[in-house]
Parts: sequence; C-alpha cells; structure tokens
Amino acid sequence: MRLLLRIVFAVYLVVVGVVVWSPQPVDDTEGILGVVAHWVSSLFDLPLRPTFDVLEVAANVAMFVPFGVPALTAYRWMRVWSASLAGLATSALIEGVQLFLPTRYSTVSDLVANTAGALLGALLVAGVRRSRRRRRAGVSAGASRPS
Repeated sequence: MRLLLRIVFAVYLVVVGVVVWSPQPVDDTEGILGVVAHWVSSLFDLPLRPTFDVLEVAANVAMFVPFGVPALTAYRWMRVWSASLAGLATSALIEGVQLFLPTRYSTVSDLVANTAGALLGALLVAGVRRSRRRRRAGVSAGASRPS
C-alpha cells in the first residue's frame, strides 16, 4: 500500500510541475483562474484584480494541501513539521525555476501559500490519526470494563 501511495505522490508532483512550469498567458487574468475571477467579480460586483489575487492565493494553498496528505501517509516517519518543511523546499524549487521562465512569475506569496497548503494537508492527516487513536482507545477502555 505504501508503494502505491508513493507512486500517487510522484504522479501528483509531476502534475504540479506541469501546472507551475507550463507557459502562462501574458495577461494572467486570461487563464482558467482568470475566467473564474471574471465570473466571481461580475457575480458579486467586485474589482477584478483583487478578486484574481485572492483566488490565486487560494488556488496555491489548495494545490499544496494534497502535498501534506501523501507525505504523511506514504512516509510514516514524516511528521507535520517535516512535511511542511518538504512543502517549503518543493515550493522554493518551483519558484526558483520560475525565475528563469519567461512566461512565469516567481513570488514570495506563492511560496507562503504553497507551504500553508502543505501544512494544512499534514494537519488534516495528523487530526484524522489522532481521532482514530482516541476512538480505538475509547473502544479498548469500554471493552475492558466489567458490566
């Protein structure tokens, strides 16, 4: 099972690489996120640029939430802090490569948002694990009580 999780994690990382290193339109509000930003800004009568910026940060967080999930499940030795640090290192690599790509922009806000996403994913897994341990401990304690 761990091998399958590691393969899924590797495929996820390849997909992220394609997304973050593919050419982007000169006007960044023309891509898929731009279409969503246009729709949201017109629906709620909001200015386009701030709407796009908020959605871009949210998309960066959402893109890295899955990073923390397989990091903690495929690699049992990982902890929340180490998965977050790995997310930071991966994001730094992405942003570093983007410095040399003419159609991409490297930003600190992307680095922070990506790291936050990895942290959220890792916290999600840690929370589920803690909940399962408590449930098992409760069932074990209940089973050992005399009636």
